Amino acid sequence: MTRSNFDGVETLSRRTVTDLAGRPVLSYIEGTRAGRPYADLARVLGPGAVEVILREMPGWVVSGDEDLGGRLLAAGGRRLRHAHIYSRDLRSEPAPPEWAETGYGVVACDAVPPEEVFAAWRGAYPPGHPDHNAGDDTAALERDLAPMISGTSYGPLLPCGGLLLREDRVVAGVLVGTLEGDLPFGGPWVFDLFRDQSPEFAGLGAVMLRRAVALATLHGLPALGLAVTEGNPARRVYERLGFRHTLSSITVAVPG
Repeated sequence: MTRSNFDGVETLSRRTVTDLAGRPVLSYIEGTRAGRPYADLARVLGPGAVEVILREMPGWVVSGDEDLGGRLLAAGGRRLRHAHIYSRDLRSEPAPPEWAETGYGVVACDAVPPEEVFAAWRGAYPPGHPDHNAGDDTAALERDLAPMISGTSYGPLLPCGGLLLREDRVVAGVLVGTLEGDLPFGGPWVFDLFRDQSPEFAGLGAVMLRRAVALATLHGLPALGLAVTEGNPARRVYERLGFRHTLSSITVAVPG
């Protein structure tokens, strides 16, 4: 199962940071994450970038490539996520239309109250899973799942997502919306993909992702992106379904 790499992020604009001599050393997309200043897609432009981040951006969240992330961790930063960005180009690799047929009952993501989606969604990330949230259930429902389904986290969900029902119970789902930014780091995006972890429902996450890719193709979307956390075995499923690796990033909380 996978989650977006941009939970709680409001993206603004790209900025450039200079060293004390006025030389550009870093650029990034400015935003906020969970109320903290956020430097997303950070790019090192010259020597001294880590020193400038530590001096001028204490308390920030910085997301950059694995080299920058590793150096920030070595300097005392706290790892928030190590993720891999994937994208499937639907223009050069359109999905076969038969992928849209699941053989199961599928409804729109907002056709079921979030409270009735919660059990399958929460169960998809048990303790030991790279994306497990150790917080309490009420906070996870009210802060994470419900706003995502209602469209208040990222904007309205796209119709290529859906919830799969068995015996009138949600057992799998895929939430697809639009992430700000240019392809392949923005545009149509899989915000969440999950399934009930009971053995009888094995494989339904892949079924729902295939459906989403097929419907996105039929709706004329240019691509579909997603982020998967390091250590998540579902990464192999995405690669098998034609998603290509575009970037690996480490997100770090800067000391201070």
